[in-house]
Amino acid sequence: MARTKVIIMGAAGRDFHNFNTFYRDNDRYEVVAFTATQIPDIHGRKYPPELAGELYPQGIPIYDQSELADLIKRYDVDECVLSYSDVHYEYVMNLSSIVNAAGANFTLLGPKHTMLKSSKPVIAVCATRTGTGKSQTSRKVAEILLKQGVRVVAVRHPMPYGDLAAQKVQRYSSIEDLAKHKCTIEEMEEYEPHIERGNVIYAGVDYEAILREAENDPEGCDVILWDGGNNDFPFYQTDLLITVADPHRAGHEVTYYPGEVNLRMADVVVINKIDSAAPENIETVRRNIRRVNPNALIIDGASPIRVENPELIQGKRVLIVEDGPTLTHGEMKLGAGTIAAQKYGAAEIVDPRPKVVGKLAETYEIYPHIGALVPAMGYSDEQRADLEATIANVDCDAVIIGTPIDLNRVVKINQPNTRVYYDLQEIGSPNLEEVLADFINQHKLGDQK
Repeated sequence: MARTKVIIMGAAGRDFHNFNTFYRDNDRYEVVAFTATQIPDIHGRKYPPELAGELYPQGIPIYDQSELADLIKRYDVDECVLSYSDVHYEYVMNLSSIVNAAGANFTLLGPKHTMLKSSKPVIAVCATRTGTGKSQTSRKVAEILLKQGVRVVAVRHPMPYGDLAAQKVQRYSSIEDLAKHKCTIEEMEEYEPHIERGNVIYAGVDYEAILREAENDPEGCDVILWDGGNNDFPFYQTDLLITVADPHRAGHEVTYYPGEVNLRMADVVVINKIDSAAPENIETVRRNIRRVNPNALIIDGASPIRVENPELIQGKRVLIVEDGPTLTHGEMKLGAGTIAAQKYGAAEIVDPRPKVVGKLAETYEIYPHIGALVPAMGYSDEQRADLEATIANVDCDAVIIGTPIDLNRVVKINQPNTRVYYDLQEIGSPNLEEVLADFINQHKLGDQK
């Protein structure tokens, strides 16, 4: 019987996981190619034979998604599998139309065929969109568990932008590990906050191998904490799923894939940022949660900011640098830096676009909604250099750093600058401490052992 020919459409994350869990050793299918989007400079490479398995001794080529229709015809493809996230439903169906018009089936894989079973209890923190505050929620969960004597090992949604074979399994327990694994800015933003709190975090490409190492971490493991990314649903079967929603983008929780999947599967939904969102938007999100998942427990949350040196903002002309993915495919038009500028009375937010150079200029062309903000793009050394040059080019009194890491560690900033910090603050009851107390009792963890 001829093997079904498949293209997996991805962005260096879910695509590799879908391949590893469903297609890698499945001789009924032949994955002829990956296509890539959202993340720059992934196409033109191969998914390496060391990870692809015995059926793919030459590895699998990765093409730009713009070539999709031609690839379907070139390889006589039967099926194309959408394997990335944070995309609007209209976008999903436009992509389906391209695939169907070229003659192939359009497929979405679900949890049954892609979630792995852990020997440890699993808590997952996911989101309805990129930039909801999921990472700060993950950190809060870890802090609560650790205080109760529960040994937590975090596993982060993949961001494998370098040598894929070398990134099969990565363990981070110190700041030095970030350099050891040649992390991008985007990776540092996710791993560093965990490390600073004394938490071990794993990531990489092969999430079965990652899971087994995390379960047997040398520092001990009672609970696996899945720190989701890009509003994807978890790679692991969960015992508690917490989904974070963002009222700054009210309605997106039921119009983006697979954010609505996370909303419908959630045991707990955190409505974040209610301290800065409009009341009518908060109510829209609350109403949508009740409509699609009436059994979910709803927690109200805020993201209060604190600034190291607010005097650098008040009355000053400021340049604002925000988290890159949140501004780009996350489609946010403001972040922590913008809120800080408003709160502390900046005289002007300086528009960087006339001074943007290189790869960063391409980012503004692809995502024109970014406006007068600087996305902290750093997927490559070239992007980092262009980010540094762009900041240096801008005439401003100060730079507001709204990224989760200290940007000064990875790029040189000549102007006076200040960082903005933000953490999850729950309002009233129910709250995460109550939810996790029940979880600890149920699984006899920590002091309950």
